[in-house]
Amino acid sequence: MRFAEIGQQLRAYRLESGLRAEEIAARLGVSRAALYRYEKGEVIKLDTIRRLAELLKISPLSLLGIGVEYFGRPAAFQERLRQVEEQSDQVLQVGGALCYPVTTDAFDGALAEAWTEVADASPDRLLARTQTEQMLGLLTARKRLHLSRKPNIIAILSEGAIARMLTDGVAAGLAVSDRARMRCRLAARAEAEAIAEHMESVPIGLQIGLISGPEPSASFMVMRGRERAHVVGSAFAADAHPTATTGVSFITAADEAVGTHQRVAEAAWRDALKGPEAAARLRALVKTLAGG
Repeated sequence: MRFAEIGQQLRAYRLESGLRAEEIAARLGVSRAALYRYEKGEVIKLDTIRRLAELLKISPLSLLGIGVEYFGRPAAFQERLRQVEEQSDQVLQVGGALCYPVTTDAFDGALAEAWTEVADASPDRLLARTQTEQMLGLLTARKRLHLSRKPNIIAILSEGAIARMLTDGVAAGLAVSDRARMRCRLAARAEAEAIAEHMESVPIGLQIGLISGPEPSASFMVMRGRERAHVVGSAFAADAHPTATTGVSFITAADEAVGTHQRVAEAAWRDALKGPEAAARLRALVKTLAGG
C-alpha cells in the first residue's frame, strides 16, 4: 500500500468530515500526534483504515485511493486537488471561467477582501475567519506548487462562464459592500484581459482555448503524472466560498473515466477558438460586459 497517498487522502477526508483532528483521534483511541503521523504517510494498519473509513463515513476503498472520491466541502476538495497537482506533469482542463494556478494577483486580492468581509459579518466570526484563512492558504499552496513544478497546461475555457464572471465579478453571490463588489468586478476584468494576453502570447507550458458554443455540462480536468492519471470533476470554482455546500466534486483514477474524459477534452480542444481569434473574441466580450 502507498501509505503516503493514504495519508494525503486521510487529510482531505478529515476536512470533508468537518471533524477536528482531536475528535477523530479520540474516537479512534489514538493521540492527535499519531493521527498527524498517519497523514504524513506513517504505516497504518488495515483495521485502523477500516475504523477511519467508518468514522469519516466513506468506503475503505476511497481511503485506499480505489474507486471514486467525492467531496461536498470546498476546503476538502481544494486540499485533495492540491495533492493530485503535486503528482501531475500535464493538466487538461475543460470548462470554467479561468485556470486558477495561473490567475493574477488581482483575483486573489479581491477574493480575500470579499471572503474576509463576509467572515467579519458572520455570527461566529472566529470560525468564519478560520475557514477563510484555511481556504486562502490552500489556494496559495496550489499557486506555489504550480510555480515550483510548472506542469504543462491546456485550458479550454467557457465563454459563457467568463461572461458571468465579468457580469457578477469574482466571488459572485456573496453579500458584500459596494466597494468590495466593485473590486471583484475589476478583478474579473483583469483576469479576462490576462487570459486574452496568454492566448496571444502562448507562454511556455500554457495553452488556452475558448469554447464559444454550448457550454460543457460540467467542468473537469484530466491530470497526468508519471505513475497514473486522474479525472477531477469540479462543482466548486476556485472562488467558491468556504461554506458552500451545494455541489459534489469527484476525483477518480479509473482508466475508463480517464479515457472517456480525455477523448472529450481532445475534441473540445480541436473545436475551440485559439490564438488571436480567441483573444479578439474575449476582448470584445470584456468591452461589452465590463465597459472596456
